[in-house]
Amino acid sequence: MTTTLLLLCLFAFLAGFVDSVVGGGGLIQLPAMLLLLKGVPVPTILGTGKVSSLAGTSAAFRRYAGQVPIRWRAVGAAAVAAGMFSFAGARIVSLMPADLLRPLVLGLLVVIAIYTFWRKDFGAIHAPRLPAHKEPYYGILIGVVLGFYDGFFGPGTGSFLLFAFVGLFGYDFITASASAKLVNIATNVASVAFFAFTHQILYKIALPMAACNMLGSALGAKMALKRGTAFVRGLFLVVVCGIILKLGYDTFQA
Repeated sequence: MTTTLLLLCLFAFLAGFVDSVVGGGGLIQLPAMLLLLKGVPVPTILGTGKVSSLAGTSAAFRRYAGQVPIRWRAVGAAAVAAGMFSFAGARIVSLMPADLLRPLVLGLLVVIAIYTFWRKDFGAIHAPRLPAHKEPYYGILIGVVLGFYDGFFGPGTGSFLLFAFVGLFGYDFITASASAKLVNIATNVASVAFFAFTHQILYKIALPMAACNMLGSALGAKMALKRGTAFVRGLFLVVVCGIILKLGYDTFQA
């Protein structure tokens, strides 16, 4: 068990690093948990992983919040809506086949990757384009859609949030990454509350993983702030392509 826990902590560290910058850490952490925790029910693995993710996302946001200007009304509105609808999505997922979403999400991610490759200046300059009084309404819309998606299906939520804050709001990649973290905290809190209430968290595994995820997240956020938007844009493209390959593989296997 000690070796297994050490490996899980290593993957949690890597997931925290990637997730703190562009999202997508679940693509590293969840497959590792499914492989190493054989015999553990999938809902318990999900609940245990969410504790780790929540800790890491919170650490990353704390690092960003002190150095990146957050437009609190817009991002706060998105976070509240996302938390509420993430819980709703988690409840409805048991009633509908989530596999129906996979081809649609795959297509959207391909479009996002092509657009980001094509627009070399995409997310390079922080130039909010929405009137201040309208930003909270757009934030609620993003929170409703992506919060529900995160609870219902999940893969790529952080990358979708990042793209939405850059493409719709006009934020640069650093500000968008910081904003996405607050929304992710809300969705993770809702998920952890659900799994804790239903007793589907292995705390002896979740807490060490959470500490390592926090360490990776703090390091990733520090590097993002130091290296700037070009670094975040490059990692964003790598992660989006990784999600495309993973979902593509799953789709064809299905």
